[in-house]
Amino acid sequence: MTVPGLTTERLVMRGFRDDDLDAWAKIHADFEVVRWIGRERALDRDEAWRELAYLAGHWSLRGCGQWALEERSTGELVGRAGLYHPEGWPGLEVGWTLGRRYWGRGLATEAGAASIAWAFSELGAAQVISLIAPANLRSRRVAERLGETPRGTTLLRGHEVVVYAIDR
Repeated sequence: MTVPGLTTERLVMRGFRDDDLDAWAKIHADFEVVRWIGRERALDRDEAWRELAYLAGHWSLRGCGQWALEERSTGELVGRAGLYHPEGWPGLEVGWTLGRRYWGRGLATEAGAASIAWAFSELGAAQVISLIAPANLRSRRVAERLGETPRGTTLLRGHEVVVYAIDR
């Protein structure tokens, strides 16, 4: 499947490419980044590649997925954002992971808004959720800026998460 591209004010949202691996591995080698996506430790390069391939394959299996986030002004890979719905997941999730040096600039909100709009318009989704660790206050604020509201908690892979949701 060809991954549809999106463009926002500051980002190009595109499919992952093989030449993303260096920047991707660097982002995922930072424990402060990956701790919020359920990792117990930073990823090595091989693990980062497998994660990249996994996310790229999600598009083929589900018709949606995470986009690589490229900063328009620099062409740098800054992270990922988009949709996620693996087997057994409680709903269609919008999520984001950015390299730490890109935190606090509103890029997750920008990419999340584009992802939600795409889910509603292209997939006809009735609801999009975000599953966020209670201590991840930055991501909780992003979810709230996106119009998501807390709907309770659930266990995900043995960890409690707050379920945020937005309805079409």
